[in-house]
Amino acid sequence: MTTFLITITAFFIGIDDVSTKLFRRPLLIATIIGFLMGDVQAGMAIGATLEIMWMGIGNVGAYMAPDIITGTLISTSLAIASRGDSGLETTVATAVTLAVPTALLAQQLLVLIETVNCSLNAWAARLAENADVKGTVWLIYPPAIMTGLARSVPTFIALRFGAGAIQNMVDSLPKVLINGLSTSGKIIPSVGIALLMMAMIKKTEFWIFLILGFVLASYLGLAILPITLFALAIAYLYDLATQKGKTEEKVNMGSAEGGYDL
Repeated sequence: MTTFLITITAFFIGIDDVSTKLFRRPLLIATIIGFLMGDVQAGMAIGATLEIMWMGIGNVGAYMAPDIITGTLISTSLAIASRGDSGLETTVATAVTLAVPTALLAQQLLVLIETVNCSLNAWAARLAENADVKGTVWLIYPPAIMTGLARSVPTFIALRFGAGAIQNMVDSLPKVLINGLSTSGKIIPSVGIALLMMAMIKKTEFWIFLILGFVLASYLGLAILPITLFALAIAYLYDLATQKGKTEEKVNMGSAEGGYDL
């Protein structure tokens, strides 16, 4: 019964991830799993640990990060199920050990699903051409259902047959498919960052900042923190300069129109 409840929960958390995004963080997911398995304390401890561990992980552009949702679901469930007389620290350590490989394995499944979702673009284009607003509602269901299954099916397999079953399934996949997913996983981050750059760097003068950042990172070997602080100072000075230029432009326009009334 517990396996069924966790599987259903995983399905709806997967749907939530592509909709409201209310329960996608490890702290909430692990607490819910702990409640369903009758060990809220362990669930909260695991969730807090995974939250800190994965705090900086997120999708950038088209880049697909490790699936922290599936990783949290499976690691928390298996760690609590195998707790027995073990202490809380041991249970948390077990969850952390299981979380990383399961999140990385589930990442490949999400890459495959997102690739399939791209096939919906032609359908969406036809609906847009026909101004079929009601028809676009149906575009919500395929990605939501596939994402829900991507979280619930691996969770069920792990709970039913153990975490090793997922690894065995991955090992049984054709090497061509694995190599393709691996290659796409390396290309997609570059595409995602390029799309973000094209959207954010619309003015020609902004490209000088990109070149400056590249020089600081590649040739001077500065870490992220000093580059970020340097970029903050440059952004502040740039904002002051542009605001001053706008103010002077308004003053000149006012003078050309006959001055301002005092």
